[in-house]
Amino acid sequence: MDINYKHIWMQLPRSVIFGHGVIDDLAKVCIELKLDGTAVIVSGENTMKLFGSKAKGVLEDSSYDVHTVAVNNANDEQVKKVENLCMEVKTNFILGIGGGKSIDVAKVVSKTLSIPFISVPTAASHDGIVSSTASVSRNGQMVSVEAKSPLAVVADTKVIAGGPHRLLASGCADIISNYTAVQDWELAHRLCGEAFSEYASTLSSMTAQIIMNSSDSIKPGLEESAWMVIKALVSSGVAMSIAGSSRPASGSEHKFAHALSRIAPDSGLHGEQCGLGTIMMMYLHGGDWQSIKNALSRIGAPTTASELGIREEHIIQALLYAHNIRPERYTILSRGLNEKAAVNLAESTGVIG
Repeated sequence: MDINYKHIWMQLPRSVIFGHGVIDDLAKVCIELKLDGTAVIVSGENTMKLFGSKAKGVLEDSSYDVHTVAVNNANDEQVKKVENLCMEVKTNFILGIGGGKSIDVAKVVSKTLSIPFISVPTAASHDGIVSSTASVSRNGQMVSVEAKSPLAVVADTKVIAGGPHRLLASGCADIISNYTAVQDWELAHRLCGEAFSEYASTLSSMTAQIIMNSSDSIKPGLEESAWMVIKALVSSGVAMSIAGSSRPASGSEHKFAHALSRIAPDSGLHGEQCGLGTIMMMYLHGGDWQSIKNALSRIGAPTTASELGIREEHIIQALLYAHNIRPERYTILSRGLNEKAAVNLAESTGVIG
């Protein structure tokens, strides 16, 4: 008798440290993880001046040899630039300090060169701070590529709370989008027989629910808000690691967001786009889209095309194109929408009109 044994390989951070001023503990974290030798810090130019240089000093005070490199985008050219520096200085580990671009570049290089990666987010705008995938621009389009989960996450809530509230609100919208991602995953499981993890889906949905329930208390400049959102982003990343894919946190709402980015570049932050997508996709699933819209509004995330600063026709175009994004991933949009259905969807949810 043939027996098929399951196996799964989960990539989870060994250490997650967040709180007031924890960037000062960066060297301590590296020492406890038995990291030594040469480190490379990847950051944006402004973030490098504000926080990258501080992290460099903290590490150098503990006798680490530290090199820095500024990146202005998450694309193959910037990835190659960082790879070349890492090979030149014989890097032992790499740190991504900043927002999505810096962390994505660092985690891709970590995967390619098989070196440990530490995620040091200065903004809680998306759930990529923990995940094993990265968004990279190729030929003018954002694509998801395999990367490496961080060995550790060091998130300073003082730094994050001190940033623009829009970034925190975007992170909340990205977490709330887990609702429709899980709905799509369950649909693919029922209709296509796709493997499904009850544990990962429950963790993902619970994380979204926590942010929904706390929407009244997520306020600008409040460090407790940063604390709550960072915990949720880490939980969302862990759900993806358990699933072995981004399924628990990426469904039709992310397809819409990526389509919108292609059609209208600079059309808001990724989480903001996902928030609009979640409102509309929950409507298609027959769920409580109004509660999602209300929660996003209370948090301060956009819920309409005008609040996102884009033209209404871009919403319709993105809805019509979204099924072409990652067609192998079955979602409620996989059969596509016609123009009449797309307009009705956007108008019924108040995203346009």
